[in-house]
Amino acid sequence: MNRRSASSGSPLEPRIGFSRAVRIGPWVAVAGTAPIGVVTDDLHAQTVRCFDIAEQALADVGASLDDVIRTRIMLTDIARWEDAARAHGERFHDVRPACTFVQVSGFIDPAWLVEIEIDAVVGQNW
Repeated sequence: MNRRSASSGSPLEPRIGFSRAVRIGPWVAVAGTAPIGVVTDDLHAQTVRCFDIAEQALADVGASLDDVIRTRIMLTDIARWEDAARAHGERFHDVRPACTFVQVSGFIDPAWLVEIEIDAVVGQNW
């Protein structure tokens, strides 16, 4: 099977040695995606930025939000989950993938409040 990778241009990708998204056959994994370039403590805005980056990575490997089967939302403050959930609902109202919210102790950049992972399966007619 062909392997396709996508980069978001994050300076961390080559430094750490990872791709923003990898597709093998119909399977796509989008790495933990942080709100790169957002300088605000607005959790909704940070979550929207994560989805913007992830959506572009999906497109770069021939997938879309309609192909998403699972999302993982990691938050530094689980009490604020509704702000992230609102952004999730704006993108996935009709798709309704499996979704998990978890609290983590922190991220590489302490200003990040959220990071998102996505799994997708492309072109499957079940």
